[in-house]
Amino acid sequence: MSYIKFDKQQLVNLEYSLTKELLRTNRAGSYASTTLPGCNTRKYHGLMVSLQPQIDNQHHVLLSSLDVTIIQRNAEFNLAIHKYGDNVYEPGGHKYISDFESDPIPKLTYRVGGVILNVERLFDEENDRIMIRYHLVDAHSPTTLRFRPLLAFRNVHDLSRKNDYANTTYSNVENGISMKMYDLYSSLFMQFSDKVNFISDPNWYFGIEYTKEKTRGYDFKEDLFNPGYFEIQVKKNEKLIFSAGLIQIDPGDLHSAFKRELKNRVPRDSFKNCLLNAAEQFFVQDNGNVDLIAGYHWFIESGRDTFVALPGLTLNHGKQELFLKVVNTIINKMKGPFFPNNRIGKDYIYNSVDAPLWFFWSLQQFILNTGKGKLIWDKYGIVMKLILDEFSKGTTYGIRMLETGLLTAGEENDVLTWMNVLVDNKPVTNRNGLAVDVNALWYNAICFYAELAKKFRKPAEAKKWNEVAGKIKEHFTNVFWNKEKGYMADVVRGDYKDFSVRPNMVLLTSMPYSPVSDDQKHGILQTIEKQLLTPRGLRSLSPRNPNYKGIYKGNITERDLAYHQGAAFPWLFGHFAEGYIKLYGEEGKLLIERIYKGFEETMVEHGIGTISELYNGDPPHTAKGAISQAWSIAELLRISNMLNK
Repeated sequence: MSYIKFDKQQLVNLEYSLTKELLRTNRAGSYASTTLPGCNTRKYHGLMVSLQPQIDNQHHVLLSSLDVTIIQRNAEFNLAIHKYGDNVYEPGGHKYISDFESDPIPKLTYRVGGVILNVERLFDEENDRIMIRYHLVDAHSPTTLRFRPLLAFRNVHDLSRKNDYANTTYSNVENGISMKMYDLYSSLFMQFSDKVNFISDPNWYFGIEYTKEKTRGYDFKEDLFNPGYFEIQVKKNEKLIFSAGLIQIDPGDLHSAFKRELKNRVPRDSFKNCLLNAAEQFFVQDNGNVDLIAGYHWFIESGRDTFVALPGLTLNHGKQELFLKVVNTIINKMKGPFFPNNRIGKDYIYNSVDAPLWFFWSLQQFILNTGKGKLIWDKYGIVMKLILDEFSKGTTYGIRMLETGLLTAGEENDVLTWMNVLVDNKPVTNRNGLAVDVNALWYNAICFYAELAKKFRKPAEAKKWNEVAGKIKEHFTNVFWNKEKGYMADVVRGDYKDFSVRPNMVLLTSMPYSPVSDDQKHGILQTIEKQLLTPRGLRSLSPRNPNYKGIYKGNITERDLAYHQGAAFPWLFGHFAEGYIKLYGEEGKLLIERIYKGFEETMVEHGIGTISELYNGDPPHTAKGAISQAWSIAELLRISNMLNK
């Protein structure tokens, strides 16, 4: 029996099943995503969503869906489902779903009278191609399958509309057709493993609605183009494979390609294996370069997310070479001491003060797991020196080292830390000045670099930075600590100290080097445990704060105002767990293990078999945001390793 399974009653209940989303990706950067019954509820959903570097290097939906109809004795049973208007779901194919299994790949079973049809989806790991296998398990009379592809050819952030400039012509290819609706796009090759008849019947499907976009306050109606339909007679026990890809394939290779890819899959037969499978989703390879996507569906590569997530996604399960490839790739995109932290089109944005400091932590984790300090020094010592030198002498965004050795960053309306939401061009959470997490990372980076410099015969560098570390340790408590409150200020600007209880101080307990005492760590962890810890991670703000927002919902502005004002983040739990186990040992392990195991419940919520970006701060801590987030999964894998050790 599959580890993740849903019964018919759950599957046909749209109120339940439309909240469950599937995601599969490959190393070429393509993905397929939809809901359990196959009804797209987001503009980001689609069966073939691929990167289009020749346009903007972003994801584009090419094949939105493939509507399948079973025909027997002139009776048609359409298995598709789309939403049109309020509570109008047509043609209602979900009512034929009888079963769903996720292991080793997603498999839906449809029952129509005496017909039993299994549908399995699988991505080619290296190429932009999805393969869908249809297995006619049972049929009591001659059966025909009809396939109608619905095409979008648009950026995932946009929606398609009927227009006169779309190229609606097609070209015949072996066992299928190819189409390219707009200039610059890749052609989409739609082919079958067996010969099929294609009947040209061009038309637009108008007003398909995406409920998630409507809820989020975005445009939510789309027109999709259907060039016609494929038909083929299928016999009992016969298997037919449909392929949608950016390059043409020999149809005779489809069955062997499907079996080959299937063998390479890690079974999703346990919580840990689901996490390991999900960890593979974020790596995109291109000509020897490897990027790490921060999350699905709308995130791209980000320096901060890359360095936070990379150790957990790679090091604990033997992927050291992959770790180094990702680091090398993102270093090549550096601008001065900065790593790219976002991208608009093809243009990177460099506005993160903490991403360069997470770089040091990520390298530390590599050494802790491999012992290869000399390798890291030889490859990245120059980069580390560049970052420390530039930050200490002063660079853009007001980033500079004070006489105390502490690092200040940000001016006016800058947003340079992970709490970086702007509303009306103003930060929702103003963390400019001396941010506690930035300085925890800064101190750790300095100590780590000084350690390597001393070990690998750069005594002057070691002496210089050890002196800075000494200054920081001398002044840190006076600047951030409040003895009566028993925890650290989140931000200090001149005489102003913000003692809002936020999770950022947790890094003082988890970093390999910390400028605070064990008694102070105890105060930090106790405060976080009492006010921020939830079964789904750490809240971004204490419920005792009047600005706390425990439910993440509404339009884009309402959600932005709530994002770092109470939402719970799983990735932060990794650093709480590390600090807690370091300080309390076996006694601390019991609490961490209980919360870690509690995440197994989320395998059948939101993104099936993966971990979401965030959760409501209020019970029952419903999953929100992106359905699969790199650093959420990474930190749970890192916690698993901590518990095993």
